[in-house]
Amino acid sequence: MSDFEALLNRWLTAGVLDAEAAGRIRAYETEQRHPSGLRWQGLVALILGALLLACGVVLFVSAHWDQVGPGWRYALVMAMVALFHLGGAYTRKSFRALSTALHAVGTVSTGAAIALVGQIFNIQEHWPAAVLLWAIAALAGWILLHDEAQKTLTLLLFPAWIYAEMAFYTDGHIGENVYLGRFLVVWAVLYLTVFLGSNHKIVQGILFAAAAIATLAGINLLLNGWHSWSASQTYLFFHLRVWGWAAIAVLPLCFSVFRLFKSTVPVMVALVFSIALPWCNRTWTETTTYGSFNLTEPNLLAHALAAALAVFVIWWGVRQTSKSLVNLGIVYFGLAVGWFYFSNIFDKVSRSLGLIGLGILFLAGGWALEKARRGLVGRMGYTDAEEAL
Repeated sequence: MSDFEALLNRWLTAGVLDAEAAGRIRAYETEQRHPSGLRWQGLVALILGALLLACGVVLFVSAHWDQVGPGWRYALVMAMVALFHLGGAYTRKSFRALSTALHAVGTVSTGAAIALVGQIFNIQEHWPAAVLLWAIAALAGWILLHDEAQKTLTLLLFPAWIYAEMAFYTDGHIGENVYLGRFLVVWAVLYLTVFLGSNHKIVQGILFAAAAIATLAGINLLLNGWHSWSASQTYLFFHLRVWGWAAIAVLPLCFSVFRLFKSTVPVMVALVFSIALPWCNRTWTETTTYGSFNLTEPNLLAHALAAALAVFVIWWGVRQTSKSLVNLGIVYFGLAVGWFYFSNIFDKVSRSLGLIGLGILFLAGGWALEKARRGLVGRMGYTDAEEAL
């Protein structure tokens, strides 16, 4: 019992036990060898097993899909989802980790089932709605099971649904990439910061990794600016912009209020960054036999903004004593410097000088960044042993 000390003190105060009996109980409990939790080897095995099982089911279904009729297809899809969740329910008391893995595979299979049922019955195609149904299934699993796998899927799928809806309605309009990039950057910064210090380490780790990648993808979309590929393209309609800003700014700010001192300021900084970056471009028009096109490329201010965002991530990581944020900010800053070198220096010198400069940049820049990182982490109070973990 992890809380037997509190119980002993409670019983001693109430006079139920004397000091001698409490000492014997304490000695007995201390000598007991309690089984430890799931080791990392078992956790890795469960994760790999769940992934392999899901991939095997997908391959099996795809290999035999053309050989069965619509009725059997529907039964197969329903059985695929039901068996995983029934297996998770059966093992929930005896092996909680296995149950979590099976339920997670069942929820992932639900997404495939939604798509397959739509194909079987030739339902009108609007795939963002399918993502919404999948997200609702994950939310139901989170409410019923209260485990980290369902929580992670829910927190990933609902933003994915909003992004899919935005991509669907903005498709073909000027500014499509700008609004999608803004959504990715702001939500990514929200997910990077809102779970700092959370007890759910698996949820925090997965969302942190997804947000780190989404930030880079969003910046890449923002750098496309307001370019157009056809003279017939139009800018986004007013109602699309209103709903777009509701998804980009209002929702993240509302969620950030729950962790006001951890994520509200970063979300606001991400909003300012995502508004400014698309305008930091050099724009020109090219005319061909197919019409006139607006083309853009980043200017020096775009590089400065990217470096400034990386510096802010580092500063906020130091402020929140988050080693992961500091490390990520260092990586972002290195990428910003490398991007500037390749965009503005490498092509303007000979190949040999470019490679020499690149080598110097990696050696000197890597040494400087690592020295700065160690200094910042050391100031935050991490020991060498903790750094090695």
